[in-house]
Amino acid sequence: MPLVHAFDPPGRFVVGTVGPPGARTFFLRARDGARITTVALEKQQVEALAERIDELLDEVMQADANTALIPAVAPFDLVDNHPLEQPIEEEFRAGTMTLSWDIAIERIVIEVFPFTEAAVVSPDRVDEDPEEPEPDEIFLVKLTAGGARAFVDRARTVIGAGRPDCPFCGNPIDPDGHLCVRANGFRRRDPQQS
Repeated sequence: MPLVHAFDPPGRFVVGTVGPPGARTFFLRARDGARITTVALEKQQVEALAERIDELLDEVMQADANTALIPAVAPFDLVDNHPLEQPIEEEFRAGTMTLSWDIAIERIVIEVFPFTEAAVVSPDRVDEDPEEPEPDEIFLVKLTAGGARAFVDRARTVIGAGRPDCPFCGNPIDPDGHLCVRANGFRRRDPQQS
C-alpha cells in the first residue's frame, strides 16, 4: 500500500518557488496544523493544473445548478500571498497528476503521483498501454471551490513573477539579455523590393 499524504481540506494549499527568476524551483505545499507535505514540480505542471482547475470549476457551475455556490473568482478572505514556510523538504518530484470533482462532498480532488521513468513513453510506443508500477506515495488534496479558486489565483501570480516573455518569440527574457530566434541579426525585407 502506498503512503498517502491526504489533506481534506488542507488548512493551506499553495504553490510557491525558491530561487531567482530563470532558476526557480516550484513546489506544491499542503499544511494542516503542524503537518506539512511538499512536492516539487515543473512550471508547466503548475500552469496546467491551475488552468484545468479553473476550467473544471466553470464546467461544474454550468452543468449543475444544485451544487453549492462556486465562486467565479477567488474569495478575498482565501487569497494567500504569504511565502512558503521554511525549511522546504520535498517528499518527491511530481509526475502524473489527476483532477476530479467529487459530487458527494462538492470538492476538487487532486492526486499527485511521484515521477517514474516507467511513466515516460517513447514516441515508438505511444499506441501501447504501458503498465505503471504502484506508486510508493500519493499526495491527495481535497479543496473547496473557494479554496481551489484561491489556489488558481496564487498559481497565476507565482507564474507571472518569473522572467517576462519576449513579444516576438515567446521565450523567456533573461536579466542579462535575450537572443531572440525571430530577430537573429537579419533585417526583415519587404518581398516586393527584392
